Amino acid sequence: MSRSYRLGLIVPSSNTTMETEIPAMLRAREGVLPERFTFHSSRMRMKEVTKEQLEAMDRDSDRCATELSDARMDALGYACLVAIMSMGKGYHRESQRRLHQVTVGNGAPAPVTTSAGALVEGLQALGAKRVSLIAPYMKPLTRLVIDYLEHEGIEVVDSLSLEIRDNVAVGARDPKAPAELWKQLNVKGADAIVASACVQMPSLAAVPMIEAASGLPVVSSAVCTTWSLLKHLGLERRVPEAGTLLSGRY
Repeated sequence: MSRSYRLGLIVPSSNTTMETEIPAMLRAREGVLPERFTFHSSRMRMKEVTKEQLEAMDRDSDRCATELSDARMDALGYACLVAIMSMGKGYHRESQRRLHQVTVGNGAPAPVTTSAGALVEGLQALGAKRVSLIAPYMKPLTRLVIDYLEHEGIEVVDSLSLEIRDNVAVGARDPKAPAELWKQLNVKGADAIVASACVQMPSLAAVPMIEAASGLPVVSSAVCTTWSLLKHLGLERRVPEAGTLLSGRY
């Protein structure tokens, strides 16, 4: 009999994509592997992707971890990459450790991943030392992402900033759009492409399309978060049509 796992999602209030793409990947996985998953969310207020709103939102994440651990989660995922990266280099480690301790203090210990930490760890698992990326952010926030990745030893060869401040508008984008946008990137010498350095910008449909066209491994924040959740659960990291990282080889 296959086991069912409860996944807790810590989500910005204006995010509509984490609860779309991560369940879509794990539902696809259920078609080929025995484990089953349920998804449970708690939300932090954030409407515009500005440093001030991101910082205020991050302070709300402890409450979300407490609420979710009341329902005894098997693992938690924090879904705002730039919120973590805007708090200072290496902050994903502090956030993951603190939120895990919140679940411990509530008598329901659960591992915690952040999309920021997952992107770093997913790229490292691929052996990607140089990447090109697409982000929906204003250019100063994309710069924070680049600096954060480079602090972790991942050089950013080129980036594309779509400069969308309204987070709902980011989530309304066509998930196939990155399959055209990546052509604007310089990928010479890159080891991988990040189709979306943001859990809110849809890109899942584009990941296999970009891989086929570029010949490079392609990830997104959502792909890496799914990979990290499966890793924390000790499960095979294999999802159909979700790119090289989720091929089962990593």
